[in-house]
Amino acid sequence: MNKENAKISKKIYAFTRNLLTRFSPKVATKIMYRISTGKKLDLKNPKDFNQKIMWLKLNTYYKNPLITQCADKYAVRKYIEENGCGKILNRLIGVYDTTNQIEWESLPKKFVLKCNHGCGMNIICDNKDKANKNEILRKLDIWMKEDYYLDHAEVNYKYIKKKIICEEYLQSKEGFLPNDYKIYCFNGEPKIVLVCYERDINLQLQFLDLDWKKTRIGKGEFDKNINIPKPKTFDTMIEYSKKLSKGFPFVRMDFYEIDDKVIFGEMTFTPAGGLANYYSQYGLKFLGNQLHLPIK
Repeated sequence: MNKENAKISKKIYAFTRNLLTRFSPKVATKIMYRISTGKKLDLKNPKDFNQKIMWLKLNTYYKNPLITQCADKYAVRKYIEENGCGKILNRLIGVYDTTNQIEWESLPKKFVLKCNHGCGMNIICDNKDKANKNEILRKLDIWMKEDYYLDHAEVNYKYIKKKIICEEYLQSKEGFLPNDYKIYCFNGEPKIVLVCYERDINLQLQFLDLDWKKTRIGKGEFDKNINIPKPKTFDTMIEYSKKLSKGFPFVRMDFYEIDDKVIFGEMTFTPAGGLANYYSQYGLKFLGNQLHLPIK
């Protein structure tokens, strides 16, 4: 298949998937799971982690106001503040309904622009003077027209009121993007941390337990000879995770460490839409055993 035909096939698949999601998120989910894994999705008796995430997505997280609020990268700030954790929020520079409201000249030299209704809709600007303003605004306009929930039938994003937010640029003492510490929490109990490092160069993943030891959760972890330093604020991250994840069957709490302080990133309820391919078979089973589904 040549590149042109591949592009056409991809567009047809995306159109069909989005149409199916609008009609039936359940049917769309089953088809996407089959295409991704080659297996049938068991929603009656889900066992591994991805399958249980699918179940939560279609049942517990669907049309749930609190889930919608916490999945919203802007509205979640209110949830964090109401739980007495406002001091870990990154500084908010601006909130906009459209790109026309962004006062470009008033933005600092470094900043982050992101859409609140999905994942991967982030623009990290480390030098406004060298940035392509028109390209940035064009990209934001495209994202604001997208119904992100259609991509993986993540209906927890469906009812978010779309906004653009601008936050303070975060960097390590060395001037790089900080490590991202993603803590997997089950009914208020942190179990595993996924560290995303070398985010400037070539994103790397490492699963560790709470004693900061390597695990077999991800694929090929023990083949890596890299030892990631444990952040000074890790115990504090765990305490915040316990407090903020209470009442949720599963949520991933994301944090950064800046100047020996904890900075909140986001709350993620359906990692990769339940289609994450970076878990080993052991990892899928282990995480699945931690996740106890509520009665429907």
